[in-house]
Amino acid sequence: MRELVVISGKGGTGKTSIVASLAALAGRAVIVDCDVDAADLHLVLAPVMRRRQEFRSGRKAVIRQADCTGCGICLAECRSEAVRTTNHSGAGCKFHIDPFSCDGCGVCVQFCPEQAIDFPERVCGEWFISDTRFGPMVHARLAIAAENSGKLVSIVRREARIIAEERKSRWILVDGPPGIGCPVIASVTGASLVLVVTEPTLSAEHDMERVLKLARHFGIPCLVCVNKWEINPQMTDRVERKAELLGAAIAGRICYDRAVTTAMVHGATVEEFGGRAAEDIRQMWKEIERLAGSDSFTC
Repeated sequence: MRELVVISGKGGTGKTSIVASLAALAGRAVIVDCDVDAADLHLVLAPVMRRRQEFRSGRKAVIRQADCTGCGICLAECRSEAVRTTNHSGAGCKFHIDPFSCDGCGVCVQFCPEQAIDFPERVCGEWFISDTRFGPMVHARLAIAAENSGKLVSIVRREARIIAEERKSRWILVDGPPGIGCPVIASVTGASLVLVVTEPTLSAEHDMERVLKLARHFGIPCLVCVNKWEINPQMTDRVERKAELLGAAIAGRICYDRAVTTAMVHGATVEEFGGRAAEDIRQMWKEIERLAGSDSFTC
């Protein structure tokens, strides 16, 4: 069993379309959407939910109005300016906590003389196990303004591995988040391969370099795919040379094809819809399988 994580330096490079098409090609794969802050793989794969679970992480302060005496100590001690009041002076002054501003430090809980502030664990989102036409899918949704998406990513990957072991799947295909932050680190740590999807532009080259250095830090073999390469062939050559200098192998190029957009509109993968891009993705998948089976392929 191998885990392929598809990431990029920024959003919009085509990660999700590629993962969906690879799911159609792989066979017996477990599909994972780790882009929990902006999940959209479900729009193409139309999963049928089998299991739904709350994701809890961190805590938020809540003032019990019946026990609050309006002393204002919580307002004075809060450094995130999360304490609000409806009356700034005089009798009957009551306070409440803005949940979007509260960073869960717990200072107000410790300093409240009346112990009128609760500190419950917060529901930050949900994660799901679903069925798709290409196999099981594990995905999630982070709540608005919620944090700890890295922890949610780790939970999603853990559940995917359990399913893959039960089904003896050959591949786990992960649609990872963009960038180099905590969710990306949680997505790639311990993976078998990383596929970086980039574009033939100067900014994309810079973003690719940062992502490849991140993967190299964790010792993960890297592949690079240039999407829409025909837009700037000279820049494509430059991007590929930079990738090879950074220790990555070139998995392939994907041409610009209007069929990709049409496939999305119809809720289909590029592989199902067909076209020049679909053929490029098929060739890339063959190269990925070849490199994955090579003992000499390292980061």
